[in-house]
Amino acid sequence: MNEKKQVGTIRMNDFHTKQDFADVFTGRIMNHKPMNLYFLNDHGYNIAQKDRDYNEILNRADYLLNDGIGIKLGAKLWGVTLGENLNGTDLIPLLLRKCAENHWSVFLLGSAQHIVQTASQKLTEQLPNLMIAGTHDGYFSSDAEIVAEINQSGADILLVGMGMPLQEKFIDRNSDSLKPLARIAVGGFIDFASGVKPRAPKIMRQLNLEWLFRMVLEPRRMWKRNVVGHAQFFSKVIWLKWKHNR
Repeated sequence: MNEKKQVGTIRMNDFHTKQDFADVFTGRIMNHKPMNLYFLNDHGYNIAQKDRDYNEILNRADYLLNDGIGIKLGAKLWGVTLGENLNGTDLIPLLLRKCAENHWSVFLLGSAQHIVQTASQKLTEQLPNLMIAGTHDGYFSSDAEIVAEINQSGADILLVGMGMPLQEKFIDRNSDSLKPLARIAVGGFIDFASGVKPRAPKIMRQLNLEWLFRMVLEPRRMWKRNVVGHAQFFSKVIWLKWKHNR
């Protein structure tokens, strides 16, 4: 595992490209080394400043990758230069190709049942060799029952898409019981994979403007998160850096 770098209260990895991480991912699974993989954007960072347990969970991750231009700029204030945007929605398809090539099976957990089933169908259409071991929606009352179902499926990889911080907390508290080698918090990936939510045009993603596209689609929900949230994030990162320097 490459050395983590401090950005305020959180320590994160700084892989230069998606392929760099995909190579590490492949190596760990081939060597049967379990891993918890999470992604950090400024929204997640803000949550972690108010939720100490979540902050600790993020720092316990085997890998915590940068998602979005906000984190990249915030990290730079701490002298950490991050490379390519490693958001899950773009990275997960690359990891799934590795799964298909190596015959590693995948369990999808999250969203509504019809959405996760549609995502499973579309992913196997895109990657005919991909083995989906099972699916389950993100609404359940018993961790023990869903963990048993996941383990009985024989899945090598678990994708959990229940939103921050629920998905990371689920993985963390069940980490010792879950049998899949890789447990990945994937945010809205299941919704995007199903086609329910559209991705931003490629040019907007390349310019780190996907947040703007999503705000146009969901202005009421995303306004506070993207405008107020960005301001809160940078204020916090700058304050923590000033405090650290003192």
